[in-house]
Amino acid sequence: MQGHEVGTRMLYRLTLASGMLECLCFAGAVFGYASLVFVLKEDGYFSDLCDTVPGTNGTLTTTDCSRQDEKFSLVFTIASFLNNFMNLANGYLFDRFGTMVTRLLGICLYTTGTLLVAFSSAAFSELLFPALSSIAVGGILLLLTNMQVGNLFAAHRSTIITLYNGAFDSSAAVFLVIKVLYEQGISLRSSFLVLSFCSIIHLVRTVLLMPRTHIPYPLPQHYTYGVNCGKANTYSVEQFDRIGEDRMTELQESSGRDNAPAAAEDGTEAQDSAKAASFRSCVLSWFFLWHLLWLSIMQLRHYLFIGTLNPMLNRLANNDPSLVSQYTNAFAITQLCGVLCAPWNGLIMDRHKGKPLAPGETEREADLRSSSLSLFLTSLQCLLFSVCASISLLPLQYLTFVLQVLNRSFLYGGNAAFISIAFPACHFGKLYGLVMSISAVVSLLQYPCFALIKGALGGDPFFVDIALTLLTLLVFIHPVYIFIHCRKLTRHREDNGQTEAANGSTPAESKL
Repeated sequence: MQGHEVGTRMLYRLTLASGMLECLCFAGAVFGYASLVFVLKEDGYFSDLCDTVPGTNGTLTTTDCSRQDEKFSLVFTIASFLNNFMNLANGYLFDRFGTMVTRLLGICLYTTGTLLVAFSSAAFSELLFPALSSIAVGGILLLLTNMQVGNLFAAHRSTIITLYNGAFDSSAAVFLVIKVLYEQGISLRSSFLVLSFCSIIHLVRTVLLMPRTHIPYPLPQHYTYGVNCGKANTYSVEQFDRIGEDRMTELQESSGRDNAPAAAEDGTEAQDSAKAASFRSCVLSWFFLWHLLWLSIMQLRHYLFIGTLNPMLNRLANNDPSLVSQYTNAFAITQLCGVLCAPWNGLIMDRHKGKPLAPGETEREADLRSSSLSLFLTSLQCLLFSVCASISLLPLQYLTFVLQVLNRSFLYGGNAAFISIAFPACHFGKLYGLVMSISAVVSLLQYPCFALIKGALGGDPFFVDIALTLLTLLVFIHPVYIFIHCRKLTRHREDNGQTEAANGSTPAESKL
């Protein structure tokens, strides 16, 4: 039995490490788009949209490539939109059919996208639309299946979820590597063919190091998966929820009360919450509404910044290619730091782990209380990032890049961790997909914003930046609401002088 436990721990660690590499090297590559645009422009993609403008003296001419920039911006707008919008279908697919089916679809999409880029050219620039969209959707499917790995390490669950999201952000540096290789003479086609070939690694990991269905939480004893699944103690989320409900029934019958405190001691309050809170009640909760607003506003700010980075740098650098390349590289390099920044958010959310709970407090309520600080810090980071991005000073953009990657790593890691904390595990995929899909619709506003900047504002984004900065103030509602909610629960327990039921902290009670 001891050897079996050692083997299981080794399996868990291999799954964690390989998932980390998968997210770091592949999943979020599309967000390094600014580096890829530099290469695509060099290869002449959409160059037919550049116009030659004669000078005032009739001898000097300039080139107006604003229509080319709009086309590149549209490619990223559609890809980033589908990256989030398709999460509704992705979440249902993951909850309904499990890990293996979801990963196989993600691998197929990712490989299709990289092959389309590899065989595109300036004459077939339109292939970038399906290519980048496939890479984006395939990458988010890989991330979605990897986030459940946090369930294998209960004491560090939020830390691992945020770590994976940080690795996802840092994978934006993949396109920086492609840009550097391009400058060394390696063609765009060769680089993307290598990425396509790496899909074999994803397939091997799917079979050997991932479950066919889901990783439950809390984790059952001796739980395993992979090649030994025929002899393994395997559960789907739904099966484990039913087991939890049966245990709750036994506890209730033995105690003669509806709310047995032993449930928290046995780690089954998550299943009790799953039993009490339907998917509809979760969606119709204030938790979900404020979280959706929180994510949508900050995501729009980030997407507009990434999508307009190249023309913004050209404007501030007076169209100096070497200077634009220098700042583009700096931006891509800072993306690598996402994997270093994200775990700090997880540590903030997991800081109460291992400490005794307050009398009557459930594990879920303690997790929720810890999340309020994380949500507030993320909101503050976004405000600072937006202020710096609004100032048209080129050297200041180094600080903007740092704040952007810090906030982005906190944003997406905190988003996934909060959903896993505030809502039942059996609804995680659907709720994660729904909030990402709705926020994707909001993110479509980036294209009209870009068109406004290029048109009526004459290329100066100052007024749009100011408007988005003021809009960012609304995101502080979410952490304040969570803080007040937790304070009310604590005061309610103190007033009653007795243990509160676990459903006192479920989002179903906060209906619209």
